[in-house]
Formats: sequence, C-alpha cells, structure tokens
Amino acid sequence: MYKLKTQPTDESVVAFIESVENTKKREDAFQLLDIFSETTGMEPKMWGESIIGYGAYHYKYESGHEGDAMLVGFSPRKARFSLYFATGNEKRQELLRDFGKHKTGKACVYVNKLDDIDTDVLKKLIDQSISYLTEVYGEENITRK
Repeated sequence: MYKLKTQPTDESVVAFIESVENTKKREDAFQLLDIFSETTGMEPKMWGESIIGYGAYHYKYESGHEGDAMLVGFSPRKARFSLYFATGNEKRQELLRDFGKHKTGKACVYVNKLDDIDTDVLKKLIDQSISYLTEVYGEENITRK
C-alpha cells in the first residue's frame, strides 16, 4: 500500500528555520511562521524535513487510497518559498489574482520573498484553504492541533 512520504515529525520548527542560510529568507520564514500561526490558531509542525505545516485532514478517494495531509503550510526552499493551500476551489484562484508576484504549480504557490505579496491576501488564502478542506472532508476529518 502506498504511504505518503511527507509525514509530521517531532523536529523543531524554530531550529529548522534557524538553519536557513540566507538571512532575508530566514527573516521572511519567521514572519510566515507568525502569520500562519496567528491566522490558523494552530501550532506549527514539521512535515518531512523541510515543510512547516498546520493541522491535518484525513482524505479518502473513491479508489480506496487514503491518508493524512496538512491543512496549510510553507517551506523556505533555496530558490523560493513554497506555500501549500488546498486546490480545486475557484475562490483560491480569485484570491491569487490580488496576491502579488507569484507562480503556481499543481499544488503549490511559489513566491520569492514576502515583500512580493499582499499578506492580507495570504491570510485570506490560509482561511479559505482550511474552510474548503473542512467543507470537502467534513469537520470530523480535520485536526486543528
């Protein structure tokens, strides 16, 4: 059976951010930590070696595949920040129009630095993602820790 590679760990979020070599990226990561923590009201947790995630949801597809994933999160990658929000909702696309300078991948939103984006829109994206996942998977499948 397939097992998702990115699982929550007990590693220190602060120690991980402190290990980021680029000073500006490290400062931005601490700001993102504050924004995500305040907006979600949840404690950050390391997911795998390099993703800071908040909460979790349990999913189960019609195929029978199931697992757990973080509700929202971010990672200070070398090239740019990866921001993790739920996909599949038109509201996300609407919010991204006013987000600022970014690129999108299949599941991630990529930004070079915090100064490139509107942090008020970031907070709305975080809230929207959690609301959408709660609506799709049900409150009973959401962990807000």
